Amino acid sequence: MTQIFAHRGYSANFAENTMTAFIEAEKAGADGLELDVQLTKDGEVVVIHDEKVNRTTDGNGFVKNLLFKEIRKFNANKKGVKKEPIPSLIEVLEWMQTNNMVCNIELKNTLIPYKGMEEKVIDLTRQYGLTDRIIISSFNHYSIVYSYRMAPEIETAPLFYETIYMPWIYAQSIRAKGIHPKYSLISDEIIKSTMENGIAVRPYTVNKEADMHRLFKINCTAIITDDPVKALRIKKQYRET
Repeated sequence: MTQIFAHRGYSANFAENTMTAFIEAEKAGADGLELDVQLTKDGEVVVIHDEKVNRTTDGNGFVKNLLFKEIRKFNANKKGVKKEPIPSLIEVLEWMQTNNMVCNIELKNTLIPYKGMEEKVIDLTRQYGLTDRIIISSFNHYSIVYSYRMAPEIETAPLFYETIYMPWIYAQSIRAKGIHPKYSLISDEIIKSTMENGIAVRPYTVNKEADMHRLFKINCTAIITDDPVKALRIKKQYRET
């Protein structure tokens, strides 16, 4: 059955990329999480989507120019009552010891080439014994290959914003075990052929019911969605038939 990955946690209802969003995704019954990482000025791996803190917190500036202790003072839950810090990846991996979720870590190193990001993420994954529950993805495919060479035991999956001819051939050529395409740019036929060739397909970001139905019908490997509750409700219909 198609797995459900909560995009930046249960971000439809909770502040994205916060511990609350991750905990609520697990409570809702999601199979996995998708989160983004950047590096602070002092080299801490932190969970935040944008290169700047402005959109998602009450602070401002580039993550790369801020020390970890500075970044922790910002509130990553602007709309909520409860103040929440930007999580460190360590915090997330520690919490993952209490559940069986899979976690897709997206390396946000397309605009800013964070030096040593791959090593840090891989070291932490190994340290917490999570090599079989982490997937490393990025739009920076050089980074994906570099990660695979350092840690062939950790699954890698390139992200795509474009259509790729025979994506399973490309995935195999870079030793990736999955692909994460934009859902609207990949056809049912290509998804099926990719899976038949042993490559997992996890399209992003699937929020409309019609798109969920389409992907559940063909038993796509997984979907990445902001709303795991909606996705689980729809998935149930396919279990019962």
